[in-house]
Amino acid sequence: MSNLYNVSSSPHVRSKLSTGSVMYDVILALMPATIFGVWHFGFHALLVILTSIASAVLTEFVFDYIAGKENTILDGSAVVTGLLLALCLPATVPLYIPYIGSLFAVLIVKCFFGGLGKNFMNPALAGRCFLLISFGTVMTKYGVDGTTGATPLVVLQERAVNISNLFFGHVNGVIGASIFGLLIGGIYLIATKGITWEIPVSTLASFALFIAIFGGKGFSPSFIISHLCGGGIVMAAFFMATDPVTSPVTGLGQIVYGCCVGILSGLFRVFGSSADSVSYAVIMSNILTPMIDEYIIPKPYAFRASAQPADPDEKKLTGNPTIDQIIRTLKKTPVSAQILCLITVIAGVLLSGVFTMTKDRIEEQKLLANIASYQEVLPAAESFGRSETADAILDELDGAVYGDSFGRVVINDVIVGQNAAGETVGYVIAVTTKDGFDGDITLSAGIAADGSLNGIAFTELNETAGMGMRAADPEFKDQFNGIPAVKLTLNKAGGSTAADQIDSISGASITSSAVVNAVNAAIDFYSNNLQ
Repeated sequence: MSNLYNVSSSPHVRSKLSTGSVMYDVILALMPATIFGVWHFGFHALLVILTSIASAVLTEFVFDYIAGKENTILDGSAVVTGLLLALCLPATVPLYIPYIGSLFAVLIVKCFFGGLGKNFMNPALAGRCFLLISFGTVMTKYGVDGTTGATPLVVLQERAVNISNLFFGHVNGVIGASIFGLLIGGIYLIATKGITWEIPVSTLASFALFIAIFGGKGFSPSFIISHLCGGGIVMAAFFMATDPVTSPVTGLGQIVYGCCVGILSGLFRVFGSSADSVSYAVIMSNILTPMIDEYIIPKPYAFRASAQPADPDEKKLTGNPTIDQIIRTLKKTPVSAQILCLITVIAGVLLSGVFTMTKDRIEEQKLLANIASYQEVLPAAESFGRSETADAILDELDGAVYGDSFGRVVINDVIVGQNAAGETVGYVIAVTTKDGFDGDITLSAGIAADGSLNGIAFTELNETAGMGMRAADPEFKDQFNGIPAVKLTLNKAGGSTAADQIDSISGASITSSAVVNAVNAAIDFYSNNLQ
């Protein structure tokens, strides 16, 4: 009896790896980027990280306790979720942001779907997307030492950026912005077999190729490297897309999956307007993972098609391999998922139809709004036309930021106002500033032929109600009426009497400053090109 073999169930080949060891390797790999982030952004960044981790661990502990499940916080997965989410946040966010984000990521995306290994998308990225949708303004305010500014991606749309600063993380952006730190961690994970090379390489390569083809600058090395070093694509390639639960299991499947992440990230970045492209790209690719695993299956050793049992429903198939595979896939897909997919398709078609039917009407309303703003700021004009000189200059600008002293202001259009005799009575200059508190501010500035500023009219103003929206009130807007078209200054103290000073809106200095800069850009354009 002592010579009998003990036969146990699979797996028969066991690894020393455990969930805890893998998670703590990820934590260790994230330390370089974390240290760089805290060093660059300061103590508040550390508080954001600690709050996010504490919220994630506490949420999982409380859920396990209430649900009567074995405590799982020691496996380190909650710490990884909290740390990853924190590194994807601006350093200046209030502490309730990482707390709410980690709570959503762990409770809704992880625990409610069965815990570790059951989540259908990356919890940290799901938490980030939830925060972007719910707290868009706070989540897109970046700064260092209390000074806010544009992220490298925003600057890259307008001019070249310093690649060295991008690589080491000396920029505005999220806490985990150091590409150097992320690469150290990513290489460590590959060396310790925590991840494989397929997903990072295919993600970065497909993204770079897409940017080169559709980015507008061709195969410019500096332009492509700048995009690779900005916007979170490196973090996604090594730490987000490689989540073993939400990524394919085969090597070829991982390459296809990585290409999906890279191409979608490039598509959203080049043609989209979202505050974050990579997060949505990874989540959408997570959803594609089951389909990738369904179609990309490695052939088992000694596989023989003739040895496979016949499909009892084979008679229902068509004989066409492609159609037959679709039928088999539909049979394996839950009815509820098929119904949801059908509803989504129908809703998409209906929304597209509504947009198509109303598109011309929307454009017509925009045109009427613009004409109304022209008449408001240049009432002496009987008709409006164009200036060949102004049009030529606008063509040269090609939508770029105007000047270096007005923030992120773009000159949209220049309209010539004429009286009944065909004489020029002034100009309407339409400008957009991207420095508003809650988004873009677009206005028309009317400048009379005698060099006086007639006034301004807003065509796009979406600031905070009761604060920034007060820019459209006469108390603020009328300050621009009938004053010399010279450079204006913002008076935050109020009570100014000088014609070239504009009193700020109380509690809305960012909006006030953005409007004054926009008007100054219009005045500068008039003085240098039209006067």
